[in-house]
Amino acid sequence: MNSSDEKDRTFISPVEATLSILEGKWKPLVIWKLKEKTLRFSQLESVLPNISPKMLTKQLRELEKGGLVGRKVYPEIPPRVEYFLTPKGNSLMPILDSLGAWGAVHLKDRIACPTFEKYTQVVKKGPSYSMRTDNE
Repeated sequence: MNSSDEKDRTFISPVEATLSILEGKWKPLVIWKLKEKTLRFSQLESVLPNISPKMLTKQLRELEKGGLVGRKVYPEIPPRVEYFLTPKGNSLMPILDSLGAWGAVHLKDRIACPTFEKYTQVVKKGPSYSMRTDNE
């Protein structure tokens, strides 16, 4: 979604096409943070503390251009802008949930987040494919 001719690009597989939409460090995290509620720019900055305002703006514009994130501008002073997941963006949640479940199994010693327990539940319930390690 970076180049102006992205929509004319041909991909060799559905995986490559999907990764092109999620490319970069921040897009999946922005989508993840918008999954439960609409957020303002400043709220996104606070839940993604290591992203610069310039990069957050760039990522939001690309996600909006791709139809994954919507933007609502309120005619107020000062202006208020809110970002939300579109149905297309929300359809990526099973993919991001699977990434989280994989990380819970294979990177558990490197994860320090309050939602970690949720992913261990996904692993215990069993996703549509095996997330078990060779040692289990």
